Amino acid sequence: MPTPLHQHAAALAAVGNDHWIETLEDGSHVLIRPLRSEDRELERDFLNRLSPMTRKLRFHGEVKVNEALLDSLMDVDYQQTMAFVALVHEDGELREVGISRYAAAEDGSQCECALTTADDWKRKGLGLTLMRHLIEVARRNGFTQMYSIDQAIDRDMRDLAVQLGFRAQRDPDDSTRVIRSLEL
Repeated sequence: MPTPLHQHAAALAAVGNDHWIETLEDGSHVLIRPLRSEDRELERDFLNRLSPMTRKLRFHGEVKVNEALLDSLMDVDYQQTMAFVALVHEDGELREVGISRYAAAEDGSQCECALTTADDWKRKGLGLTLMRHLIEVARRNGFTQMYSIDQAIDRDMRDLAVQLGFRAQRDPDDSTRVIRSLEL
């Protein structure tokens, strides 16, 4: 059920700053802000530009970018679900180059997170920057633990999780996956 507009605005205000300009390790700059409903086409283009391997690691298998997937990804209420996008201007066009997100787990004290970085923006510190913003907002919104479920072969997520202090354990139901958790 959609959040009434005034509650939606209040939840967004609780996120804090509306946007940030961040300088990455290679000196490039990105604008980071909460995902907005008008970002739907940016999100579609972003997903379609991902390599098959990046898309497979993010979604745990092959996925078709369709309206149902976009509906799910764009459903953000800024409290129980949150997403930050990283945007750059390239050739006069605004382009999404990364996104971090969380969704509340059933118990309400934990949230599951995910991160996706454009292939040509990996290893620049973008994932770390996006996750730090996400972790801060999850804490502010009262979550006590954040976790992710990742493919065991995903070295980028492994390295990032170590940097951020996540603990890792094999998924007891699927040996190809790792569950990473962070006490907030």
